[in-house]
Amino acid sequence: MNKISFTAVALATALVMPAQAQTEIQWWHSMTAVNGEWVNDLAKDFNASQTKYKIVPVYKGQYPESMTAAVAAFRAGNAPHILQVFEVGTATMMASKGAIVPVAQIMKDAGFKFDPGAYISAVAGYYTAPNGQMLSFPFNSSTTVFYYNKDAFKAAGLDPEKAPSSWPEVALAAAKLKANGHKCPLTIGWQGWTQLESFSAWHNVEFATKSNGLAGLDARMKVNSPLHVRHIDNLANMSKHGLFVYKGRNNLAEPTFVSGECAMITTSSGFYGNVKKNAKFAFGLAPLPYYPDVPGAPQNTVIGGASLWVMAGKKPEEYKGVAAFFNYVSSPEVQSASHKRTGYLPVTTAAFQLTEKSGFYKENPGTDVAPNQMIRKVTDKSRGIRLGNYVQIRTIEDEELEQVWGGKKSAQEALDSIVKRGNELLERFEKDNKKG
Repeated sequence: MNKISFTAVALATALVMPAQAQTEIQWWHSMTAVNGEWVNDLAKDFNASQTKYKIVPVYKGQYPESMTAAVAAFRAGNAPHILQVFEVGTATMMASKGAIVPVAQIMKDAGFKFDPGAYISAVAGYYTAPNGQMLSFPFNSSTTVFYYNKDAFKAAGLDPEKAPSSWPEVALAAAKLKANGHKCPLTIGWQGWTQLESFSAWHNVEFATKSNGLAGLDARMKVNSPLHVRHIDNLANMSKHGLFVYKGRNNLAEPTFVSGECAMITTSSGFYGNVKKNAKFAFGLAPLPYYPDVPGAPQNTVIGGASLWVMAGKKPEEYKGVAAFFNYVSSPEVQSASHKRTGYLPVTTAAFQLTEKSGFYKENPGTDVAPNQMIRKVTDKSRGIRLGNYVQIRTIEDEELEQVWGGKKSAQEALDSIVKRGNELLERFEKDNKKG
């Protein structure tokens, strides 16, 4: 009887005393499929690790859409706490004074140790302001890599354990694949990023002046150099002969590799999780091809993927929750597990070392390609690209390159047009953001 009455009293007390409400943190992102599952699991695992905060991930469309949605939400006063922004939007976010709070400040205010030196230098440098303050939190950093279908290589009489390392070798491999009945020997994802931006850094040539925009707002495009023209011209010739097949913008080409339709693709290292889970054939990962006669090539590839920006105008308690989540995500264990699962870079040196120690790279050959490409010493020409209005410039790159693949423009004409149209946007951005 006593026991029953004690239980009843306890229950009544519990009903009267409200449970401490969790502080909700809205996180807008652009991850789908396998990577969307990963984002949801990160939030779930963090929420389960403590009781104070609840991370709520919300898919807001592809990168350009989520960025547009966040700008509109900020103006309306209901922006999320955390916004995932692709690297192309970095200069725009940096210039959005008053809209963001630097991640270094968020971490410091919450009492967490935050050392930018712990991050791979190419990653940290990209998201750091000229004054040395880290502005956003490196999250799903990727780089460009080369995937190939080993089974298709074998069937075409090519060595399945040896990926083509140069562009002439890619053309030869594509010709053999075609002769063996392959209708799509080579395709490309994210064409501006892989064939212009990363291509430039990989060959240590300028993409734009002013260290590709990192050293000033008065940067201007330089993608119509003889080397750029030669490369796009070569791809155009491959397209004419059915050796390269264009499958659309952004990552639209990726499913054609997973299905086995296309045998080779240059795209993001963050594509790895999807291929591993869904491809029904043996595949390989390799460094990006290069032109062996270019001095200094290969150099390093540039950062892709996205970082997490903290939006302004939130309550101190909410910012503490953001900092706690970032602290959780940046632990070597979580970082390493994310890298193994997705193919995105282990953004801290400790996570890279932990992954290496675990034997993962030995067991999964090629998975170390992305970090190795990024860890190389960078030059002023290869540190990455940080240009204003770059989301719009990427669209111009797509439009002009499509003219080449469709046989309507020469490589020279298209690249000259990218430079001309891109510079108009850069001038506008410079004007809008000069001092203030």
